[in-house]
Amino acid sequence: MRLRPVILATAALTLAGCGGERTVSPKPQTVIGSVPTQTAPATTSTTPSGGGGTTTTGGGGAGAASGKALFASNGCVSCHTYKPAGSKATVGPDLDKLATYAKTAKKPLAAFVREPIVNPNAYVQPGFPPNVMPSFKSLSKSQVDALVSFLTKGS
Repeated sequence: MRLRPVILATAALTLAGCGGERTVSPKPQTVIGSVPTQTAPATTSTTPSGGGGTTTTGGGGAGAASGKALFASNGCVSCHTYKPAGSKATVGPDLDKLATYAKTAKKPLAAFVREPIVNPNAYVQPGFPPNVMPSFKSLSKSQVDALVSFLTKGS
């Protein structure tokens, strides 16, 4: 029966620490940096015949600016080196070398860049494992066009 007073004393001390105090709300913290703003996607026009794809228009910079924001907001900067984006990650291929990679793969640059965005395992750069890059099939055509424009302008 000596255990009962110990249990009661422990319970009393525990309960004494509860209640009577006000609820504390978290205070905002200072955020360093900024979230990239996304501009409207560039307008596109499809080449009628024999041109081999889609051309991004709209002043040239609009698609690239939107592409840069998409590159950052979709986490591409976490895996790839690409000077125009200021990224230096090494999980995936160095995107500053896209023109060389496309030439080695014997594909036009824009088509080569577009393919892994929507189907990452269709072509995996030698030296990198498959099934690492996620698919971005959920991006709209204009968003993919903006990313392609951004990635091919620096190459």
